[in-house]
Amino acid sequence: MVHTFSEYEYKRPDIKQIAAEVDTLLKEFKEKDSADAQAEVIDRLNTYFNHLSTMSNLALIRSTIDTRDEFYDKERNFFDEYGPAIQEIDFKYYETLIASPYKSELEQRYGKQLFSLAEKAVKGFDPKVKSLLQKENKLDSEYSRLLASAEIEFDGKVLNLSEFGPYAQHTNRQMRRSATEALHGFMEMHLDKIDRIYDDLVKTRHQIAVELGYKNFIELGYIRMNRIDYDSDMVQNFRDQVAEYVVPLVTELKERQRRRIGVEKLKIYDESFDFTTGNAVPKGDTEDILQAGENMYLELSKETGEFFKFMRQRELFDVEAKKGKEGGGYCTFIPDYSSPFIFSNFNGTLDDVTVLTHEAGHAFQSYMSSGFEVPEYQFPTLESAEIHSMSMEYFTYPWMEQFFKEDTDKFKYTHMADNISFLPYGVAIDEFQHIVYAHPELSPKERRQEWQKLEDKYLPHRDYDGIEPLASGAFWHKQGHVFSDPFYYIDYTLAQVCAMQFWKRANEDFDSAWSDYINLCRLGGSLPFNALVEKANLISPFEDGCLQSVVKEAQDYLNLIDDSAL
Repeated sequence: MVHTFSEYEYKRPDIKQIAAEVDTLLKEFKEKDSADAQAEVIDRLNTYFNHLSTMSNLALIRSTIDTRDEFYDKERNFFDEYGPAIQEIDFKYYETLIASPYKSELEQRYGKQLFSLAEKAVKGFDPKVKSLLQKENKLDSEYSRLLASAEIEFDGKVLNLSEFGPYAQHTNRQMRRSATEALHGFMEMHLDKIDRIYDDLVKTRHQIAVELGYKNFIELGYIRMNRIDYDSDMVQNFRDQVAEYVVPLVTELKERQRRRIGVEKLKIYDESFDFTTGNAVPKGDTEDILQAGENMYLELSKETGEFFKFMRQRELFDVEAKKGKEGGGYCTFIPDYSSPFIFSNFNGTLDDVTVLTHEAGHAFQSYMSSGFEVPEYQFPTLESAEIHSMSMEYFTYPWMEQFFKEDTDKFKYTHMADNISFLPYGVAIDEFQHIVYAHPELSPKERRQEWQKLEDKYLPHRDYDGIEPLASGAFWHKQGHVFSDPFYYIDYTLAQVCAMQFWKRANEDFDSAWSDYINLCRLGGSLPFNALVEKANLISPFEDGCLQSVVKEAQDYLNLIDDSAL
């Protein structure tokens, strides 16, 4: 019998009871006299871990679908409060695992990646910081709820932040400017509160890092992100290459856009407006997009067809923007039901399709790797996970006409140009976080000033036209990753370079590229980033020359398109 998402049962877990039962199993684990006997205990432990993950994900999903739902709001608060206690359960398990006298035999059974992840988890936690972790969780949720609470009167309507998307692409320039002022009027009204939340987050994270024996949060941040086969020096080298090779190209693309839309100076409220005839928009409503998605995935491959039908039958989508719904989009996995779940905020722009294909890439990967007996391999580390999502956006290019009809060429031009233009912004966010966490003593105003310096370096085309609080360096206030997932954002840029390689290869030999992509999805999180890239027959973004080569391919593709005629 097929159960739909609404039928997935939620019950608040008894954390103290689970902790006691895990302690008993860990004691049993230590007493076992063979790797096989210890593996049997690991399998039983994983049942507990999967159940905890299921309940926390159900609470998260249902609270983000409607932040006004009092029951799930309380359950989300519960996991914020008990998250560190759950982390302590994990910590004890990983500490015991890596101390096993049969470690080498267990590595042969489960793979070395499990033990690499376990070592990172042990380095990133100590029971003495539990209260600080609770504080960090609550601050993160406070930020999310603040942005979800937006109810802004504009154009005779009351809009949340996601619903402003179409206005950023309006053909009337004054409407675009007014919408930008209205949206950021809300952000300015809460400027001090957002600054305070972030200031508290930075100082709390710094304190956690110091308590754990690190100089500052940067080292701990890399540990939390499970960076196993690269370091901050390699990331800095990548950022330097973006500054050298990509920033000039983006400046050129913005100049093409300025001429194309016929303005004297490109302003912030023009950046999402690509064509005087209007941007590409999907034809039809939410159900039309999902139906076109189903048709597309049925044609793409046997595996994707089965996957999408699985998702549709179980109603594992919540994609429309609604009042009280949290912003953004994500994919997560519900272990006890072996179900991915896709959350987004459709708003009538081309993002509806790119978010669908992006999150479907995550969901498809987790669907393909759901057979792993190791829960840690359900998703790869985040920079690897973004390869699946971003590559899916490109692999579905041949089907974009089903969504955009006569606007298909517009969509492809905008999609590629936006992906290139994203790279400098992505690395600017990363460098900003390195500065912030290296100098936790900076005041909120000083942080915004540091952001302005990075805009001069990576986004020299940007002009806020005096609109506050953007002009005062607060653009990043709307970037949720900065608050909830420090050092995550660079992962999108690394993955984009990999995804563009899949795009190039798909143009040359689709079947070969798709075969490597399927294999990559099946590997899940069983290997670290560079090893997965190698398995997919891609070149690491950290290899000198890779970025320059990939961007040149994309530039040549865009130069073949007469964008002034679109």
